[in-house]
Amino acid sequence: DLQVTVEDIIAKGDKVWAYTTMRGTNKGEFMGMPAKGKMIDVKGVDIVRFANGKAVEHWGVSDDLTMMQQLDMIPMPGQEMKK
Repeated sequence: DLQVTVEDIIAKGDKVWAYTTMRGTNKGEFMGMPAKGKMIDVKGVDIVRFANGKAVEHWGVSDDLTMMQQLDMIPMPGQEMKK
């Protein structure tokens, strides 16, 4: 049920920036952790450079810290690690 929503997109020169939200349910093993059935809501930014009508470079970052906290892989600030 993974959905990616483009929240904002900007094109300038040969580059396109996209601010996205990824939402879905953890239904399978992830990074060695069993599925927990938890929802994730993760923000990200992608930048794509185009040349001759084709995407030739891509840079992307996502808020993996928040995702790991949402999946109880690491504790939220002030909380102890769940076992």
